[in-house]
Amino acid sequence: MGGGAESGFEPATGDGPPAPGDAVVRAASVRSAWAGLVQIRRLANSGRADPESVPAPWELHRPVRAVALALEAAGLPASAVGPSGERTGKGYRVTAGASPGTVRVEWLGPAGSGAAYEEAGELPRCADALRELGWTALLYRGPRGRRFLEVEPPAGPPVGR
Repeated sequence: MGGGAESGFEPATGDGPPAPGDAVVRAASVRSAWAGLVQIRRLANSGRADPESVPAPWELHRPVRAVALALEAAGLPASAVGPSGERTGKGYRVTAGASPGTVRVEWLGPAGSGAAYEEAGELPRCADALRELGWTALLYRGPRGRRFLEVEPPAGPPVGR
């Protein structure tokens, strides 16, 4: 995700290698990134009664990154892929959605991991975490009956300034 001008912390999207380093350091980085995003929400949404309850314009311009950070900050595991592209970890995968500004969230894992059976319970957990943060998350069934979330900004007047 990101690149060019953006550097530093990258939230786990489920399409990269397992998070590098030790889990304690990663958790601290996630907390710090999430605290920064909450501060952005407070500043950008200052005219709202609850500025932390809806995505800020920054998030709307980087929805994959914002949704991935929200899921990781909620403590949900991200899937991962190995060096040759094989899936090595079970969890969420966040990609750009079919429409501009939308995000697709799937629950994936290595062959035989049971991820397909877990998606019925895990995707609603993802949806709940995102809805608490002001995103609209709708559950769908795709090809072969696999479930996925379509995540989009909340309906209504534009957020922020």
